[in-house]
Amino acid sequence: MTHRVLIIAGSDSSGGAGVVRDLAVASDFSVQPVLAVTAVTAQGPQGVSDIHLVSPETVAAQIRCALEAGVDAIKIGMLGGAANIDAVRAEIGGRAIPTVLDPVLASSTGSNLLPVRDLHHLRKTLFPLCDLLTPNLPEAARLLDRSEATSAASIKSQGLALLEMGPKAVLMKGGHGSGGMSTDILIQESGFQSFSSPRLAVTARGTGCSLSTAIACAMATGQSVPRACETAKAYVADCLSGLASVTPK
Repeated sequence: MTHRVLIIAGSDSSGGAGVVRDLAVASDFSVQPVLAVTAVTAQGPQGVSDIHLVSPETVAAQIRCALEAGVDAIKIGMLGGAANIDAVRAEIGGRAIPTVLDPVLASSTGSNLLPVRDLHHLRKTLFPLCDLLTPNLPEAARLLDRSEATSAASIKSQGLALLEMGPKAVLMKGGHGSGGMSTDILIQESGFQSFSSPRLAVTARGTGCSLSTAIACAMATGQSVPRACETAKAYVADCLSGLASVTPK
């Protein structure tokens, strides 16, 4: 049986993040990707030099065509603005498809990828549709208009605050934290669960894209949210350790 994941995200001309990274992850998981491209960006290691948002009408048309083939999970990445947020909501709202939202607010080089004025719209419109929200610590702080969490207690507190905004679960990614271990904390109504791997002295773009897409791919094959997070955490850790690919179990 071929499993399919709908990837809704922007492109990265350098290949470090965005749909290029998502496609590579789907290939590693032997999952068939279908696409809705929301933005075309010109960017590289030094930053983003240009952004062209795809029209909401075209985003919606891409999603409709992709869904016709049948999909087992959805990963949402860069949206770029309120119009595309609305287009996604109109097409996937009401569908019982496992959905992972990676709230892409800025590039790894600091360029803004979603206007501040649209943060509330993202929260109100898409959070309630998601089975899992996957913010890193700076994204969580921006979404809540708080200082960045620096302790396990404050990370859990911010995760709970995001959970109250509608997603069924929140994975607070610890890659921007400190210490010898990189720990992600999954927050659900039933409690907390942690996933850790050694913090490596490497710098890599697109790790957030990789993790959220890996989770969606694992969920497409029937894994629960906690199990999918565990699978994806191990996958990204292996990639950062220099492994070209991993066959999920």
